[in-house]
Amino acid sequence: MNETNLSRMLHLVDEVFSTRNDPAQLQVNEGVIEQLQKIHPATVSEYNEGNGPCIWILLIPTTTELMNLFIAGNISEQELFDRIQPNMKYEALYLCSAIALPEYRGKGIAKRICLEAIEKIRSLHPIGTLFVWPFTTEGNVLSEKLGAETGLPLKKREIKTRKK
Repeated sequence: MNETNLSRMLHLVDEVFSTRNDPAQLQVNEGVIEQLQKIHPATVSEYNEGNGPCIWILLIPTTTELMNLFIAGNISEQELFDRIQPNMKYEALYLCSAIALPEYRGKGIAKRICLEAIEKIRSLHPIGTLFVWPFTTEGNVLSEKLGAETGLPLKKREIKTRKK
């Protein structure tokens, strides 16, 4: 039996982030997605060729103060999200996650989707900094490219890089 793109993506999310075993990480569900969409529609992006998602991107605008607390390890990813309110002055953008099925990696699609989403968010908010908590080497590389291409400084929380 062939696995659907959706089930493959959900398996990847669990494999890479292990969110079920880490309550400090953001537990993405319909409520979280709804809240992010209230902040800006470009916070959640997907690449889909018609057979279900191939790439998922999650970006979270926030304040410089909350970014600094997160980078220093003083608040968790879940706490970062819980403290964000619609209509705040968003000055920083958390590159929360980018998941791609293996056959879509290395083609620049995730980078393009991220850059488009960043530009849309920046058109409405004075984003001055990107930040990331990299879980994989590939995620770290993508965040570096996004920082370079947007011209925005990139801050990182303690690197938790592990190979997929």
